[in-house]
Amino acid sequence: MSEPSSVAVARTRQPKADPSSPKRSRNSAKTKAAILVAGRAEFAERGFEGARVDAIAERAGANKRLLYHYFGNKEDLYRAVLLDAYGEIRRGERALSLDQYDPVQAMDRLVRFTFRHFLANPWFPRLLGTENIENARFLKTMPDIKALHSPLVGQITTIVERGADAGVFRRDVDPVQLYISIAALGFFYVSNMATLSVIFDRDLAGVAMVQEREAQAVQMVLDYLRTKPS
Repeated sequence: MSEPSSVAVARTRQPKADPSSPKRSRNSAKTKAAILVAGRAEFAERGFEGARVDAIAERAGANKRLLYHYFGNKEDLYRAVLLDAYGEIRRGERALSLDQYDPVQAMDRLVRFTFRHFLANPWFPRLLGTENIENARFLKTMPDIKALHSPLVGQITTIVERGADAGVFRRDVDPVQLYISIAALGFFYVSNMATLSVIFDRDLAGVAMVQEREAQAVQMVLDYLRTKPS
């Protein structure tokens, strides 16, 4: 005797996937992360206008429909890539735990971290270059960016104040100006490495040159902080 059709259907019907299951959440997070990495590479190489969503999806090994599902459109994906890029360097700075070091050591570590971050992530200066070409029109629409940078300014302020109290740093230091100088020492070197290597006939990507430049960046910042105001 054949079993009722309702029972047969129940036996063959596949259970619906639970969208809140840990496995699905892990897969979603993995896919989003892959899209962000692919997006940073595409936008850094081709700029915003030249970047293609199809190329980003292919780089990420993801379905284009998923890309749109997670990030909306090209503009929103680009904003997400920018936010992720800034968030990554800010997380690295927080992980330094600079408060546990004396002021000189803390500033030394911050300068080296910033220099090495640009060096290890050459896409980052290129991505920032893209946004500057766009006259920061996307950053202007991202309120989270300012909140990301406020702790950094506060961190530098604290280091300078501790150094001034200890008698090793000058007190009249604008933390924003100081960070711009710290970032510039690494950013310019990395973003112009190819042209400077040709102009000066030196391999600026070589280990010895990179180490020399990093040491000089640290020395320049510390010498400025130790210089008494006129």
